[in-house]
Amino acid sequence: LPDFDPLVPMVARLSWTPDVLKKILKEELAGDEILAVSNREPYIHNIKENGIEVQFPASGLITALEPIMRACSGTWIAHGSGSADRETVDSFDRVRVPPDQPSYQIRRIWLSGEEQKGYYFGFSNQGLWPLCHLAYARPIFRTSDWQQYQRVNEHFARVVLEEVHTNDPVILVQDYHLALLPQLIRKNLPQATVIMFWHIPWPNSEAFSICPWREAILEGMLGSTILGFHTRLHCNNFLDTVDRLLEARVDRDSSTVIFNKRSTPIRSYPISVEWPTRWGNTQKPMQDARRDIRQINGLRSNIVVGLGVDRMDYTKGILERFMAIERLLEMRPEWIGKFAFIQIASPSRSSLPLYRSFSDDVQMLAKRINRRFGRGNQYPIILKVEYHEPEVIFEYYRAADVCMVTSLHDGMNLVAKEFIAAREDEEGVLILSQFTGAAPELQEALLVNPYDVDQCASVLHLALKMPRSEQKLRMRSLRALISENNVYRWAGRMLMDAARIRRHAHLQENIRQSENML
Repeated sequence: LPDFDPLVPMVARLSWTPDVLKKILKEELAGDEILAVSNREPYIHNIKENGIEVQFPASGLITALEPIMRACSGTWIAHGSGSADRETVDSFDRVRVPPDQPSYQIRRIWLSGEEQKGYYFGFSNQGLWPLCHLAYARPIFRTSDWQQYQRVNEHFARVVLEEVHTNDPVILVQDYHLALLPQLIRKNLPQATVIMFWHIPWPNSEAFSICPWREAILEGMLGSTILGFHTRLHCNNFLDTVDRLLEARVDRDSSTVIFNKRSTPIRSYPISVEWPTRWGNTQKPMQDARRDIRQINGLRSNIVVGLGVDRMDYTKGILERFMAIERLLEMRPEWIGKFAFIQIASPSRSSLPLYRSFSDDVQMLAKRINRRFGRGNQYPIILKVEYHEPEVIFEYYRAADVCMVTSLHDGMNLVAKEFIAAREDEEGVLILSQFTGAAPELQEALLVNPYDVDQCASVLHLALKMPRSEQKLRMRSLRALISENNVYRWAGRMLMDAARIRRHAHLQENIRQSENML
C-alpha cells in the first residue's frame, strides 16, 4: 500500500476489514510490536453469586479499540478494576482475552484507593472532563489530585517499559486519563512510535487556559509521534491552545507542532464502530426482537418505541431528552399511551456528588413525566439505570423505532453509529445532537439542538411519523457510510500514517550515517 493520503483513490476504495488491517500491519509495520494503553480495560472480571462473571464495559473507547486489538494481537495495558481481576491474572498480572477466543492479552495495573480518588475521580473527571465538555459544569482542580495524576501516569509508563520487547514499538495511548504518558514513554523509548488519541472534545484555548497545569499537559501530549482527535475543529482548537500557551512553532498548513526540536502532526481520525458487528451473528430476527423487547418492558405490541443508550452522565443530554418527550406529549396528546421511551443509563462515577445528584434529577424527572402522562400500566418513560451486555443493547437497537442521541457536547458518540450498524432492516430513525462529533458525518440523521426543547419535540414527532420509504432512504445512506468508514479504517489510517513517519525517520537516520562516513 502507498503512503496514506485520503485522496489516493486506491486507499479510498479499500474495503476495511480485520484482514485488511492485518495486511497493513504485516506490510507497513512488519514485525512491529503493538501495545494499547488506556485507563479502562476491555474485559472486567467480577465476583457474582454463581462465580466469576466477565463484563464488557459500556465505553465508546472500548467499543472502538477492542476489535482492533483482536485483529492486531499484542498487549493492552489498563487499570484492573474488577472484583475478580486479581484472581484471573497470571503471575505477571496478564490475562488472555476474549474469553471465548483469546487473541491478545491484558496487562493489568493495580491502583490504590487514594490513587483512584485523585487521578481518576479527581483530576480526570472533576477537572479535565468538565473542562473539555461545554456542559456548564465547573472544573475542580486540586494540587493533590494533580500529584496523583502524575504518579499514576508514571506508573503506566513503568509498566509500558516492562511489557515492550523492542526499542521501537508502536504504542496506542488512549484518552485524557494519560495525557502525560507520551512524553514519559519518549524519555525512555526515543525510537517508539507513540500514537495518542484524545476521545473527548478539545476546548478552545481560552477555556483550556483555566487548567493550572496546562503547559505540563500539552508537553506530555506533544511527546506523541502522532496526536489524533475526532474532528478538524478539535485539531484547530488544540493548535490554537499550543500557539497561545507554549513556546512552540505551529505550522497551520501541515497541521504540525514543532516543540523541543520534535514535530508532532495533529490529525483528525473520526472514530467508528466494527462492521459488520460481531453481535449480529447471534441475534434473533428483527420482528422477534421487536416483540421480545416490548414484552420484557410490559409494552403492548403496537407501542412505538424510542431508545436512549448512555452512561449516566450530565454531558449526554438525558434531562433535555426527557423534557423534549414531555413537550411532545403536551403538544401532541395523540401520542399519550401510544409512545414509550426506553432509556438505558449505565451507572457512572456514582462516587462523585455531581453524578449522584444528576442521577437523582433524571429519576425524579422520569417519575414526574410518568405521573402526568401514564395511562393504566403504560408509561411514557421506562428508565433502566443498570448495566446491559452489548448483545442485549444490540437487540434494543433492533427493536426501537427511534434512537435519540442528544449529547450537550461529545467527542464522537458511538451510540449513533452502533444504532445504524444494528439496523439491517434499513428502518428506524436517528435523532442526533448537532454538538456530537458524529453530526458532520451523519447528515441523514435528524439533527437537533438539545437545548431547544420545542425543536427536539417537533423533530421527535417528525421521526415518529416518518414513512418507511423515507426511513429506508436515510438509513441506507447512513449504513453505506458506516460500512465504509468503520473502525478498521480509523485504525488503519493512523497506522499507515505511523508507518510513513517511521520510514521517513529511518531514511533520515540512514542519510545521517552516510554523511558521517564521508
